[in-house]
Amino acid sequence: METTLQSRIEKKLNEAFAPERLAVINESHLHAGHQPDMTGTGETHIRVRIVSAKFTGMTRLARHRAITELLKPELDAGLHALAVEPAAPGEAVRW
Repeated sequence: METTLQSRIEKKLNEAFAPERLAVINESHLHAGHQPDMTGTGETHIRVRIVSAKFTGMTRLARHRAITELLKPELDAGLHALAVEPAAPGEAVRW
C-alpha cells in the first residue's frame, strides 16, 4: 500500500516531536490554478499545526527551522509550500 505525503509527514513529526496535538492538512485544493501545473489535486501545499513540549524554550524561528529541516526531503521532492504553526503546551494558538 502506497503511503501519502500527508501520512509520511505525520509519521515523521510524531516520531521527532511526540506532539500532544498534531494536524497535517492538505491544502492543495485551495491553490488550484495559481500556477499552470497546479491542478489542486495531489499534495503540493501542506499546513502543519503542532503542539509539542519539545518546542518549550525555543524561538518561533527555531521551531520552524526544526520542522523544515525534518521535512527537507519532502520539500526537495516537490512539496511546493509548507505552512507551519508550532506551539509549546500552554501557548495560545488560533486553531
